[in-house]
Amino acid sequence: SLSLLEDMTFDSFELREDELAGDERANLKRVLELCRAYAAAPEGWLILTGEYGCGKTHLAAAIANKYVESGQPGLFVIVPDLLGHLRATFSPNSQVRYDKRFEEVRTTPLLVLDDLGTESASPWAQEKLYQLLNHRYNAHLPTVVTMAQRIDEVEPRLRTRMLDVRRCTVFGIIAPS
Repeated sequence: SLSLLEDMTFDSFELREDELAGDERANLKRVLELCRAYAAAPEGWLILTGEYGCGKTHLAAAIANKYVESGQPGLFVIVPDLLGHLRATFSPNSQVRYDKRFEEVRTTPLLVLDDLGTESASPWAQEKLYQLLNHRYNAHLPTVVTMAQRIDEVEPRLRTRMLDVRRCTVFGIIAPS
């Protein structure tokens, strides 16, 4: 999906300084600085939380755009779309094998997972997300996750990885939509 978001860069990100209160404004400035630093040297996981419309997707796309612009391969995927695509690859008529697509997402040098938590909570979906994120966690692959839900609402197996402060930075954006 990154080609659809090429206009989402750090330069086009609006800090909305005229409309936000002091804490919200400072929070948005801090997350912009954090994301710029992460894009310059992606390491570990960066997890952005906050309500819909606060800027999570824009910042995550800016990270991916900066990374790809430097000549590195990366993927930006919307979690419900990814799971729908993986389900479709099970079809006998699918032109893309499930294992090929899943392996591509699991091993890409930089992965952005947008809208985690909005997907169907079926056991199959939970297992696929766990397999994907567990591999990236164990392989120390840079991963950016955006989600509207709070960390304490995340499935426990994923939450334990996200709360590992040695590998993950969680930042809650408090600016409103």
